[in-house]
Amino acid sequence: MTATLSDPRRAPRRPAEHRARRLADADPAGRVRRHRTLNTPGTLRALLAALVLLSLAWGALGGWVASQHSSAAVALVSVDEPLSGDARQMFQSIADADVTITSALLASSEPPLSETRRYENDIKTAAGDLSQLRTAGGDQAETAALDAFGTGLPVYNEDVAKSETSYALGYRLTGGSFLQVASEEAHLVLLPNAKSVFTQENDALTAASGQATDLPTIIAALVLAVITAFVLYRAQRWLARRTNRMLSVGLMLTSVLLVGSALWLAAAFFAARSDLDHAIGQGSRPAAKLAQADIDVQQIRGDAVLNVISRSGNTSFQDNFQTTSAQVGPGSGSLLSAAAAAQGGGGTGASLIAAAEREAPAWYAANDSVYSQGHAAQYAEERTTVISSAAAAGYTALEGDITGAINADQGVFTSTATSGAHALDPLESIVLVASLLMALGCGWAFSRRLAEYR
Repeated sequence: MTATLSDPRRAPRRPAEHRARRLADADPAGRVRRHRTLNTPGTLRALLAALVLLSLAWGALGGWVASQHSSAAVALVSVDEPLSGDARQMFQSIADADVTITSALLASSEPPLSETRRYENDIKTAAGDLSQLRTAGGDQAETAALDAFGTGLPVYNEDVAKSETSYALGYRLTGGSFLQVASEEAHLVLLPNAKSVFTQENDALTAASGQATDLPTIIAALVLAVITAFVLYRAQRWLARRTNRMLSVGLMLTSVLLVGSALWLAAAFFAARSDLDHAIGQGSRPAAKLAQADIDVQQIRGDAVLNVISRSGNTSFQDNFQTTSAQVGPGSGSLLSAAAAAQGGGGTGASLIAAAEREAPAWYAANDSVYSQGHAAQYAEERTTVISSAAAAGYTALEGDITGAINADQGVFTSTATSGAHALDPLESIVLVASLLMALGCGWAFSRRLAEYR
């Protein structure tokens, strides 16, 4: 009896409840199930925190991207383009002032009131544009160009006034006259600095367009939206397996809000990008080329007049004419041809450029005659040809068509760029509100599941 009780092979009796717990602990599958059951609330909280953070991150990044692009688009329309227009107008005004006053004085010692008023309006316009550009500010190079222009403008205007007075008193317009000095001031000081400002403002306009249509930031926002959507999908699958509920209304609403706001952001951005690209490509860019063509045409006209006045026999004016006329066009690689190609073959601007291309050859021929007569010392005939209808009226028609095309392109830019800017207007608010509702949807979905464990 004693041996039996002390037999080590016999296990002591244990309660059935303790034995069941021991068997469960020894079962790996059971241990995993128990571990998962105990950790489900923690997993729910972790998923809730992750989804809320992703929702708010989507709102912050998506809203910031929408705000940045919208601000850049608005600045493009309301700041950068007007400044570029001021610079272009200042450039054109000085070129027009010079050719207007030299042509008017060559034709008569008492020029028509309309011509003198046109000259005065050009000077006033240039001064106003200078003030606007100075107020806006710029880099060091642009500031220096504006200062040089501002210093030279009153000097030029004073020399023109002296030439008008001396010519009215009977002094001839010859080489070394105040008019020639004034025109040299325009060509050597005013126009180069005005062109420098115009080039820099046009470059700034292009850069602003690039900021408004920049792709990396929108791609980053959409990548975050995809990541958030993937986490939402995995969370819904996990909940379906753990709770035997195939649908979580809160997470479904969150998914709909995410997809809707992401698609809206992408669609609005690419619509705005298309409009802004169209505004630059078929509005601003051809307008810039036409502005240069307009100034070159004015230079050709002004040089022809100065050639009559100077009677120097110098061939530099004629050489410049050959180079500049080839640059204006028509012809492959010319300014008119490039502007026409940018137009896409339709619209008011395209038809006006086509008219300018038809008119240019006849006007160039008239200028060829001017230089041929000057080279032969036929000064009376040269003067007559310069003020004749073929040269004067041809210039007026050509310059008028180019100016009209510039205005048409300006209209294209304004309408399409404004449309592109408005496409981005509501995006920031939409994305931010959607992200807050997404966070609330996640909180609602997981709070209901967490309540089941209390």
